[in-house]
Amino acid sequence: MKKLLLIAAMALFTVGSYAQIDTPAPSPFAKMEQVVGLTEVSLEYSRPAMRGRTIFGNLVPYGKIWRTGANQRTKITFSTDFTVGGKELKAGTYAIFTKPQATEWEVYFYTEYQGGGAPREWDDSKVAAMVNVPVQKMPMDIESFTITFDDLKSDGANLGILWENSYVGVPFGVPTDKTVSAQIEKVMAGPGAGDYYAAAVYMAENGKDINKAKEYMDKAMSMIETPRFWQLRQQSLILAKTGDKKGAIKAAKASLVDAKASNNADYIKLNTDSLKEWGGL
Repeated sequence: MKKLLLIAAMALFTVGSYAQIDTPAPSPFAKMEQVVGLTEVSLEYSRPAMRGRTIFGNLVPYGKIWRTGANQRTKITFSTDFTVGGKELKAGTYAIFTKPQATEWEVYFYTEYQGGGAPREWDDSKVAAMVNVPVQKMPMDIESFTITFDDLKSDGANLGILWENSYVGVPFGVPTDKTVSAQIEKVMAGPGAGDYYAAAVYMAENGKDINKAKEYMDKAMSMIETPRFWQLRQQSLILAKTGDKKGAIKAAKASLVDAKASNNADYIKLNTDSLKEWGGL
């Protein structure tokens, strides 16, 4: 009898261990990405369905903080700084919480984006921005909770929140003009120190015109207030290749001093070896 019970128990365990069935999530996860101007914006949220229920004012009560979706908190990520309601926010990830009302919603960008549901204890210090947005009634119902990027412009867009027969469009701005203007000013002003330096190193390391490389390196060093040991090291190598041993030794010694101050053993050895080779030690 005991043997039969043991066999039966083992059979049930075996069946149970293989009975793993995947079923669809009631509120499917969604992820979308949108480029607005020059800013990459990504959104992650879950999408509950109406299923014959009254949503706003019932399933989602008026006047209470809502997670704005289901399951994990709805998260939005910006690759650049951006603005909401005239307030500038830093690039990064934020949770989106809302407080629905019949005619207007409060929309919150909350710095604590990890976790599920609304915070047990609301912390105003974590509210990066809040904006009041009017509710627009639609002539039809939206069965699945939906968030969209609408009215795309080069300097912003609307984050559209749709469910049941309500639409809430949350405007946000991105610094496209500021970014492009800065690029224009940089290009019009000519190459910077980094551009000259990179060109000089590339030309020297790839057997290009070494005199041109020296010219670029001279321009780069004239634009750098305090050259560091790795920059001085490259300058010394270029000067050595042009035959200017005196200049190469001077640059290598300066690099060695900074490398020692920075406790960089690799550059200490490189400079010491070169100085010995060039007769600088």
